[in-house]
Amino acid sequence: MSKVYSRPTTLKKAVFHYCPGCGHSVVHRIIAELIDEMNLRDVAVGIPPPGCAVFTYNYLDIDMAESAHGRGAAVATGLKRASPDTFVFTYQGDGDLAAIGTAETIHAANRGENITAIFINNAVYGMTGGQMAPTTLSGQKTTTTPLGRDSKVEGYPLKISEMLALVKGAAYIERVAVNSPANIKKVKKAIRKAFQAQLDCQGYSLVEILSPCPTNWKMSPAEAWKWIDEVMSKEFPLGIILDRTGKEDAG
Repeated sequence: MSKVYSRPTTLKKAVFHYCPGCGHSVVHRIIAELIDEMNLRDVAVGIPPPGCAVFTYNYLDIDMAESAHGRGAAVATGLKRASPDTFVFTYQGDGDLAAIGTAETIHAANRGENITAIFINNAVYGMTGGQMAPTTLSGQKTTTTPLGRDSKVEGYPLKISEMLALVKGAAYIERVAVNSPANIKKVKKAIRKAFQAQLDCQGYSLVEILSPCPTNWKMSPAEAWKWIDEVMSKEFPLGIILDRTGKEDAG
């Protein structure tokens, strides 16, 4: 029998703390695979601000540097400028990157900082109890919008990727989803291209990942996967939003 899959060397042998059906663990595995495949383990530094993935250092066997809430891009900027040969990526949720961290994120992208952001969008504040996030859909129920988000009161879902695509310093931005085997393959392809953009010194790159949050969505994992296809991806369309790399997609 041929072996078709091995545990990535960069992925520690630790039990994930994430809820059943959460997409974080899948993304962690993909990042670990790419760090191995792209020979980045000795030069990579990950930056997870507070949020569901604050304990990423328990799972990825690389150097990690925590930041204050929302300050991932700022810390990444400092690390990259101080050590340009270091491969630096942030791992941030929507309550972090698209809320308290909007200023740091937008200005890092506008400056063309040569860093990569992995942006997990599950449309709620997952860690603190499922409150409304900037990415919460209109009409979506959360603990702070029990009747559904009212756009006239709370505003509209923030499309941070489309916003960042307008700045000149951004090199590559793509939105993908981690809710099916086919989509998971696209997630890996997108992150690989974003990582390569940094290695080629092309500027700021970001991959937004629509990720299921069954616990706070009050759904089963299967229902959450389906909701991404039928509802969430209509508000946040999947695909490449910006590509200034000038390179064809890798296989």
